[in-house]
Amino acid sequence: MTDCNALPRADFLDLSEIAAHRRSRWARQADYVGLASAFYRRLLGGRALRGDLAELDDLPFTDKDMIRRDQHENPPFGSYLASEPARISRVHRTSGTTGVAMNLALSHADAVMTATVGARAQAAAGLGPGHRVVHCLNYRLWMGGYSDHATLEETGATVIPYGVGGSAGLIEVIRDLGVTAISCTPSYPAVLEQVIADDFPGLAPRDLGLRLGLFGGEPGLDEPAFRRRLEDTWGFAARNANYGVSDVLCNIAGQTEVCDDLHFVALDVLYPELIDPGDGTPRPWAEGGTGELVLTHLAKECQPLVRFRTGDIIRLTGTGPAACGRTAPRFRVVGRADDMVVVRGLNMFPAMVAGVLNGFAELSGEYRIVLDHPPPHDLLPVEAELAPGHAASPALAQAVEGAIKDRLGATARVALLDPRSLPRTEGKTRRVIRTYP
Repeated sequence: MTDCNALPRADFLDLSEIAAHRRSRWARQADYVGLASAFYRRLLGGRALRGDLAELDDLPFTDKDMIRRDQHENPPFGSYLASEPARISRVHRTSGTTGVAMNLALSHADAVMTATVGARAQAAAGLGPGHRVVHCLNYRLWMGGYSDHATLEETGATVIPYGVGGSAGLIEVIRDLGVTAISCTPSYPAVLEQVIADDFPGLAPRDLGLRLGLFGGEPGLDEPAFRRRLEDTWGFAARNANYGVSDVLCNIAGQTEVCDDLHFVALDVLYPELIDPGDGTPRPWAEGGTGELVLTHLAKECQPLVRFRTGDIIRLTGTGPAACGRTAPRFRVVGRADDMVVVRGLNMFPAMVAGVLNGFAELSGEYRIVLDHPPPHDLLPVEAELAPGHAASPALAQAVEGAIKDRLGATARVALLDPRSLPRTEGKTRRVIRTYP
């Protein structure tokens, strides 16, 4: 596969070389956006882009609601489609977990760039030639299906395109083909564990011989107790190899074999910023900085975005060279702005709750936060599923509530649910459920 826009091994390059490349790329991209994107001509009010990265601080943000409205008013791809429709090589659709699904258009160059950058993240996690990886994400329009498949192939690994559904058949495929790695959501192994227990007596998950678990699409893997449970049960190394933003680029960061922080491997094709998630004021892109991640395409043909608010709250953990030799900045995801629940002024994210629940052996680790009324919230309503062989008791519920109070500072109301009563899904698992209109 020929790389059209990305620099070879950009995640290892000296940052001064990356900086020069980014200046050059934005100069061209700014001209392209200004000429070809009707959406940005309107948004900028006829203002010309200079092609200087310093100008980004003064430009308006783009957010999901804006491009969603634009697609509704200008179907099917929106007026932010900057290329001729004939240049569209592939079409995907977002999962729609936080609203109406969006149509995503990729040119050939966009698709090549997507695979090249995504392969950096998968390779950092340890995937490469000699591995046989089964890919278990939805191939039906979702970017995580075919596009992630292409990133896996770009590492040199052998890819088995299984998709979702037929979990019992997947166990047979893993055994028959000698599969060594699995690509899926972090919640999917729980589905497979149940299938193994029901349909394969005498077989344990670690008997399958998987050496590498490559996960994405959901939070939770950064919680040590959850990761240990996965690795102890399956016998593989579990890594977040698939952090991305579908509207921007489907895979831009991953963990490495020597570091649990996410490495931002797209510095040559994306310009990242941090902002205050409330008022949008800039925050320093510096180690220890926390804020909402904002991304600008430095190279994109079909649907280029400028200062796109991802909704992800991240904390930068490193901006210098890493122990693995990569120069890619490192970060951790705190949570999604749209999954944040404010309880008496405290910002609560699902991953924070998971960190508490996974400390209880009596719980399965499955949970959800069910909100039956709009904010403000005086307490955090949590439904936590019991592990098999354990029964609900007022004492256990009080212990979990106490742990949430001690570790997170929020008052919680915990309802204990029967084992296996919460749905397991092969796709993305929703952790915050809003039942009010």
